[in-house]
Amino acid sequence: MAVVNLTEARINSLPLGSGIWRDEQVKGLLVICHASTRTYAVQGDVRRNGRHVRTVRVKIDRCDRIGLREARRRARELMSQIQSGVDPTAKPRMSAMTVAEAFETHLGERELRPTTVTGYRDHMDRYLRKLRNRAVADLTRQDMRDLFDEIRTKHGQTSAGAAMRTLRAVINTAMRIDETITSNPIVAVRIPVPKPRQVSEINYADWWQRSELLMPIRRDLHRTMMLTGARKSTLLALERRDVDLEKRVLRFRHMKVGGEVLYPMGEFLTEMLRARMESDVPLNSPWLWPSPNSESGRTVEAAECSSKGLPSPHQYRHLNRTLAIAAGVPYAESALLLGHRLPGATGGYVHREHLVEHLRPYAQSIETLVLARARPTDDPANEEEREPSDAKAA
Repeated sequence: MAVVNLTEARINSLPLGSGIWRDEQVKGLLVICHASTRTYAVQGDVRRNGRHVRTVRVKIDRCDRIGLREARRRARELMSQIQSGVDPTAKPRMSAMTVAEAFETHLGERELRPTTVTGYRDHMDRYLRKLRNRAVADLTRQDMRDLFDEIRTKHGQTSAGAAMRTLRAVINTAMRIDETITSNPIVAVRIPVPKPRQVSEINYADWWQRSELLMPIRRDLHRTMMLTGARKSTLLALERRDVDLEKRVLRFRHMKVGGEVLYPMGEFLTEMLRARMESDVPLNSPWLWPSPNSESGRTVEAAECSSKGLPSPHQYRHLNRTLAIAAGVPYAESALLLGHRLPGATGGYVHREHLVEHLRPYAQSIETLVLARARPTDDPANEEEREPSDAKAA
């Protein structure tokens, strides 16, 4: 590749088919002599943070269409882009994708629940804000270590781990789109694994008495959480239309795994919710757990858990799963009652909406065990429940 001081006359005299000639005056400007034409082009190295990304060559135009002065002007513009780390040959989305762009792409590729999206955006706005306009390809391992230490110092290890897991997923998405990103720099951070939740065994009789002291709607909410093991967000989003008292089914429409789940109610839960709905008729609310003083018109928290010595909503899930084993519920049925997906390829072939009546005896066995442990033996309701079985035995 010869280097010459290009002039209009010299360009016209360059032999066709002689290859590439580089301009002395403008860095990167080339004249390429093909078999039948001469063209202007520019060539340079794309570098980011001192790292060589690629060498690119961009055609400007044929020499017989534009003059040397115009070719040099365009060459300077293109070299300015190349030296700033932008690849002119790449599509806009493929070059220097920012963290903010990768984040929006990540959200757009998935069907996420609104609460999940809110959590991700909170991580981006609160912990990752300084990275929003940075190119993902420019992020280094040291950047990630410094960021993790900063978040952990200011907000704690749990928040730091959650934010870094979000960023790791966003960068993985960017890697699939921007081919200049060859690895995820978060590999340099040992993200702490969340500690397993410790749930102590409870005195069910004491729990029953404590829930009895609550306002009726809160009492019934806590007992429903214990009997179903459903997530708080799933239960609190229930509407009256989601309760089918005739078929004894709850329709859970806000599931973490997506879709709807039909939950078969036991006898006690059915009658408790029947009484609950009858007493709430004067409120004329569409919600199963109405709260006239709430902006949304419904209960949004089980705020009395810690102050009243009651389990948290997620502790109720742990207790329900443990009770299922004690009640003899098989693994698959227990998982389906909790709204989990069954593992493996065959799990995708299981349609829980076809298994409502199959699951009902297992839901009833969990309920029976809870009531047997929770209610005193002299509770009149216990005697009423035993009468049908005693009569059958007779």
